[in-house]
Amino acid sequence: MKTGLVDVGGGMRGIYAAGVLDFCLERHIAFDCCIGVSAGSANVASFLAGQKGRNFRYYTQYSLRREYMGMGNFVRLHNYVNLQYSYGALSNSDGEDPLDYAAMRENPAQFLIVAEEAVSGKPHYFTKDDIRQDDYRVLMASSTLPGVNRPFEIGGTLYYDGALADPVPIEKAFAEGCERVVLILTKPANVLRQPGKDPLFARWIRKSYPRSAQNLLKRAERYNASVARAKEYARQGRLLLIAPENTEGVSTLSRNSADMERLYHRGYRDGEQILAWFS
Repeated sequence: MKTGLVDVGGGMRGIYAAGVLDFCLERHIAFDCCIGVSAGSANVASFLAGQKGRNFRYYTQYSLRREYMGMGNFVRLHNYVNLQYSYGALSNSDGEDPLDYAAMRENPAQFLIVAEEAVSGKPHYFTKDDIRQDDYRVLMASSTLPGVNRPFEIGGTLYYDGALADPVPIEKAFAEGCERVVLILTKPANVLRQPGKDPLFARWIRKSYPRSAQNLLKRAERYNASVARAKEYARQGRLLLIAPENTEGVSTLSRNSADMERLYHRGYRDGEQILAWFS
């Protein structure tokens, strides 16, 4: 039976999924196919590398640094979140907290990283083969939010955050042959996503990237429809939906380490659901 894992990301709320995945590492729970969106792709990379606690440090320590995100970056780099700092200075082999690339590469699990092609608006699913030692551009592309960052270029193609094109890629997991899928959301399952600032960001980019702008306008609708489908799959016994009862005050760009730590521990506790589901 092929098992799948989907981590939808959610900025700093992704620390909830980090807690779930650290529980899995501690209990030696593995998956055959892992799909990450945005911050979820970074979570999954550390998970596949077997680096328990690494994601926790990124959320609760490094994200608080001015080099990581802030208006200073926006003024200097035209990017609020400095992805080069997170996936370069910190993550490279000579960085402060390097990703164990060899361990991630040797992990037999399939790894898909979701990004959106900025011009076409279509989802792009990078694989482990697209990642090289100290070259984590596909993770950066998956986490490039309109309004927060400029589109990220790889091989002549511009990319935005994968959540624009496939926010909850459970259908992709089933298409890859997974028979049972664990889906980790980072907001309560009964809370509908609201458009929020999506219309504003869509106006900012619609002239240069009209299809991405349209995806932004449909983002909340697509997310909510995908969660509804996930609940139906859960009723059929094909999917386990793990989501926090509340987010402990953590939002997409939160910088409160105490709140994030509480959300991490909530995720760790909720990870126990996986043991019962797979038993």
